Amino acid sequence: MTYINELVNGQRIQETYLVRKINVGKTKAGKDYWSVTLGDSTGTIDAKIWSPGDPNISEFNELDYVEINGDVQDYKGELQIKVNSARKADPASVDPADFMPSTQKNVERMYQELLTLVNSVGAPYFKELLLAFFDDPKLSAEFRKHSAAKSVHHSFVGGLLEHTLSVTKICDFYAQNYSFLNRDLLITAALLHDIGKIYELNDFPANDYSDPGQLLGHIYIGAHMIDSKAAEIEGFPEVKKNELVHCILAHHGELEFGSPKKPELAEAIALSFADNADAKLETFKEAVEAKTGNGDEYRWLGMNKFLETNIRKTTPDHVEEE
Repeated sequence: MTYINELVNGQRIQETYLVRKINVGKTKAGKDYWSVTLGDSTGTIDAKIWSPGDPNISEFNELDYVEINGDVQDYKGELQIKVNSARKADPASVDPADFMPSTQKNVERMYQELLTLVNSVGAPYFKELLLAFFDDPKLSAEFRKHSAAKSVHHSFVGGLLEHTLSVTKICDFYAQNYSFLNRDLLITAALLHDIGKIYELNDFPANDYSDPGQLLGHIYIGAHMIDSKAAEIEGFPEVKKNELVHCILAHHGELEFGSPKKPELAEAIALSFADNADAKLETFKEAVEAKTGNGDEYRWLGMNKFLETNIRKTTPDHVEEE
């Protein structure tokens, strides 16, 4: 199989990919064309079908596996495929693992590390709340396989677990370095900050917004889940529940980034910094990995919309300046 991250300009391909999205547009001459987002385990690429009615283009829908014959071309610095023929592939003939991006880390090892952090929480009400989530077999199974986003960062199987663990470890460092932070509150908030994404996003291969996700968003969903679980725990302090829910509501840091509240507790500020740092560094990593190779690892990669800056990979110490 020729994976998407292996494609090069000028290459002719005959390969099967997963159709993630189909958009219908019109040329300047008024003719219909399709812009199709194709995907595999390494990423996505835009493909253009300029004559959808051509007999070489069979009917297919989003989330179908499609065998593509086409030419890889450079368009404004991005690779795309000009499709010459396309036909729906038999799902039984493909391995779904080839078409679902997955974490490169060991899922079970990450989950055990997460449980270690759960057990490090001293406040009994916080620990009971965390176990109500992470000891639940159905919820923990969803948490292990879910992505952390539709796109941008950690948008792969296991991404939610990887992101949550990373954010919690950053928060653990903050708690060690800033003694005035309430570690139990901060670690609990970090572990649960994106729990609502289990219901915000559908499972792979769709990995798209569910109706509740589109209408409510993961911040509200997560806050509601936490509030409901805490209400079932006898003696859960109301003030601590409110502080925890506040951290969840404020973890995007700014109103314009989707948080219904700005951080008003030190722990909420720390969580928003940790979440932002992990999201941006993972975005940088994924952007560099998607665009480097073939001896040009250290060239400038252009403007990244999420990071709002031109980026390139840092040169290692052994690379001499030209």
